[in-house]
Amino acid sequence: MTKRKIINDPVYDGFLSIEDPVILQVIEHPYFQRQRRIKQLGLTYLVYPGAMHTRFSHMLGALNLMKRALETLKQKGVEITDEECRGAKLAILLHDIGHGPFSHTSERVLVDVPHEEITLLMMQRINEEMGGKLDTAIAIFSNTYHKHFLHQLVSSQLDMDRLDYLGRDSFFTGVSEGIVGTDRIISMLNVHDDELVVDEKGIYSVEKFIISRRLMYWQVYMHKTVIAADQLLLSILRRAKELKLSTFNFQLSTFDLDRFAEVDDDDIMVAVKHWQHSDDEILSTLCRNLVNRRLPAIRFSNTPFEGVECDYFHGTGELHNRSYDFNDQEIKVLYKDGRCLPISEASDQLDRHFLEKQVTKYYHYFPKQ
Repeated sequence: MTKRKIINDPVYDGFLSIEDPVILQVIEHPYFQRQRRIKQLGLTYLVYPGAMHTRFSHMLGALNLMKRALETLKQKGVEITDEECRGAKLAILLHDIGHGPFSHTSERVLVDVPHEEITLLMMQRINEEMGGKLDTAIAIFSNTYHKHFLHQLVSSQLDMDRLDYLGRDSFFTGVSEGIVGTDRIISMLNVHDDELVVDEKGIYSVEKFIISRRLMYWQVYMHKTVIAADQLLLSILRRAKELKLSTFNFQLSTFDLDRFAEVDDDDIMVAVKHWQHSDDEILSTLCRNLVNRRLPAIRFSNTPFEGVECDYFHGTGELHNRSYDFNDQEIKVLYKDGRCLPISEASDQLDRHFLEKQVTKYYHYFPKQ
C-alpha cells in the first residue's frame, strides 16, 4: 500500500494529502470505490448541467475538512489521541457509504432499509475484513464514544458533512447562495464541556452558514424541476418493482449487502434505457420520458391539493424546509468570559422565530401534454 497519496480537489483549490495506511486501505475497498458511480445530487444535473460530482468526491472533501478541524482543535489544547483522529476521519469518510443509486432519490424504493443502517452495516463489514481497525470510527459514528464532540464533527447542525456539501454543491451547480466561510468556521471551532462550539468571533460566519443552507434547499435540492425528475424516476422504480423485475429484488427480509453494493447509477440508467422497449406501456413511456428529459409539469401551492387521482403519471407531495432544528443539539457560541450560549440567543441577526420557522410547500405533478 502506498504510504502517501495526494488528491486534487477543485473545490478547495488545493490538495488532500493522505498518509494513514488504514484510511488508504478503506478508500481502496470496493464499497468505497462504488461511490465514484453515485452522483451526489442525483438527477439535479438535468437542471444544473455541472452537477455531475459524485459521493466519492464529497466524502473525500469531508475527510479534508475533518483533518483541518482536528488540527485546529488540537492547536487550541483539546486532547485528541492519534487513534481518535483516525477514528473521526474514518467516520466522516464513510458517513455516506450506504447511499443507494442517485443518492436520496431511490431511498426506501429500491430497498426498504434507511441509508444510515446500510452505512453502519457496510462499516461493520469493512471492520471485520480489517481486523477491528474501525472500532473507534464505528463508536464515533454511532455516538457511543465517550468524547461526544467527535461525533458532532461527523453529524450535527455544524458538521464537516454539511460544510463540504454546501460548498461543493454550490461550486458544481454555479449557485452562489451555497458559498460559506468554511475556512473561517473551521478556524473558530472549539470544545467546551465535551461539546463542539464556535468561538465568539465566528458568529457571523455561522449565521451565513445557516442562511446559505436554507437558500440552497430552495435553489437546488428542492428546485421544482429536480422534484419533477425525481418523481419520474421513482415512478419507474415503483413500476419495475411491481412487475417484479429482478434488478430490484431487494426486500427487507432478504437484504443482501453485497448485491446492494453492486448497484449504482449506471445500472439504473442502463435498465431505464432497456425498459424503453418494454412490452409494458406504462414502464416504456416513463423510461422514454426520462431518457429524453420529458419531465412532468409541477405546480406548487401553500395548501394541499385535493381530489388528485394519483397514478404513475400524476401525484402530489409536500416539501419542508427549516433553517435550524431545535430538536437537535443547538450550535453554541463560546465567549471569552466563559459563557456558552446557543446561536438562537447569541445572534442579533437570527432570532428564534426565524430559526424555528418551517416552510411547507405542496406540489402536484402531471404530464405536460
